[in-house]
Amino acid sequence: MQNTQNLRTTSFDDDHFHDECGVFGIFRHRDAAAMVALGLHALQHRGQEAAGIVSYEGTQFYSHRAAGLVGDNFNSEDVIGRLKGDMSIGHTRYATTGVAMLRNVQPLFAEFEFGGFAVGHNGNLTNAYAIRKQLVQRGCIFQSTTDTEVIIHLIAISQFSNVVDRMIDALHQVEGAYSLVCLSNNAMIGVRDPLGIRPLVLGRLGTAYILASETCALDIIGAEYVRDVAPGELVIIDNDGIRSIRPFTKKPQRFCIFEYVYFARPDSQVENRNVYEVRKQIGMELARESHIDADVVVPVPDSGVPAAIGYAQESGIPFDLGIIRNHYVGRTFIEPSRAIRNLGVRLKHNANREHLKGKRVILVDDSIVRGTTSEKIVSMVRQAGAAEVHMRISSPPTMHPCFYGIDTPKQEELLASHMSVEQIAKHIGADSLAFISMDGLYRAVGETKRNPLSPQFCDACFSGDYAIPLTDFNGGPVPAQLSLLTEQD
Repeated sequence: MQNTQNLRTTSFDDDHFHDECGVFGIFRHRDAAAMVALGLHALQHRGQEAAGIVSYEGTQFYSHRAAGLVGDNFNSEDVIGRLKGDMSIGHTRYATTGVAMLRNVQPLFAEFEFGGFAVGHNGNLTNAYAIRKQLVQRGCIFQSTTDTEVIIHLIAISQFSNVVDRMIDALHQVEGAYSLVCLSNNAMIGVRDPLGIRPLVLGRLGTAYILASETCALDIIGAEYVRDVAPGELVIIDNDGIRSIRPFTKKPQRFCIFEYVYFARPDSQVENRNVYEVRKQIGMELARESHIDADVVVPVPDSGVPAAIGYAQESGIPFDLGIIRNHYVGRTFIEPSRAIRNLGVRLKHNANREHLKGKRVILVDDSIVRGTTSEKIVSMVRQAGAAEVHMRISSPPTMHPCFYGIDTPKQEELLASHMSVEQIAKHIGADSLAFISMDGLYRAVGETKRNPLSPQFCDACFSGDYAIPLTDFNGGPVPAQLSLLTEQD
């Protein structure tokens, strides 16, 4: 029996947005499950809570799902050997809907009249709770609390005859952001929502085709990048090759701009842009917009490094690693005492005193969410002897929660939602604070400026301009994240 205890632990990273999920699939490769495990390793940054792989060998589906990191669960020939077949998909999870239990770990799998079907989902459905209520009233029995299972049930009750038409029928009924990688008896299917909020790419390794959240997952197995799956596109990969269907009304793309700021790996190519170069450009824009005289530019590792390099290059101020990160501390620390929790930031970051003492320091980080980590970092740099500490942030102020696949705090917990920049600076103890402007961020990704009438990206966490209806909230106060748990659960 699977252990269904709550898997969430106390995080020392709770001052950042939590990563969403990563998906990876490969079709017709003799080591399919092993390739998927490698791909998930490369996508580990997108979800550290749990991982799963489903494979198919022509007559039977095989599945292994577990809490924890990919390397902790898919590290033996015994596990990989049980995942037979030359078709396989996988998923790394950080929960945005549904509590952290093994029954919520993806890929989800179901047996239909047309055969088996597995699905891995990166994103969030904003009408999942409303649809779930309707499905339960019809007699559907849910096995999980994740929004992804809504898609499974919609496919099950569809009146269409084949899996692709059933999928299209189901997706026409859901709202939200999604990139899906699915596996049926004879095909692998990938699809992005009509606005293309979450990423999905197509790759090739010899005669095998791959679907993945990011290109870094192609690199790890030596596959070539073919192209991005387009917004609203459904790609079917089977023994006849690749087919592409555009079943949705075409809409202007609204790709998540925060992928460039924080989520995507810096070595990935996302929507034809190199993430590392974009982050350097963000740092250069920061220097142009809010430069201040200082002696050294210091990143808050690791996510602040590329922007700090760009800031240093543009400003002419030396770049230095004034903060060193311990990479051998896990993402979470189980049930720490209050005293240990207060020292949490020092478990991951330590001041490099010789490069800070007596200096005017510009700290560069990707975001300020609750402000807790920023406050501790600034204090640590001051205690190391810095003469001045100036904070520069490579995203605009985070004022609104995300509902499209990123786990964010409630709005009242977002510091920028109720404090001015000057108040935040005082709160975290910095001598000065500046965020990149919205237009500056858009310039860094290659746009002249943000079009307020039709933004080129989804930037709702900064602007409050939600591109997709939030049906499940019925016009009431917007909570931190959708949850399919009810009081009866």
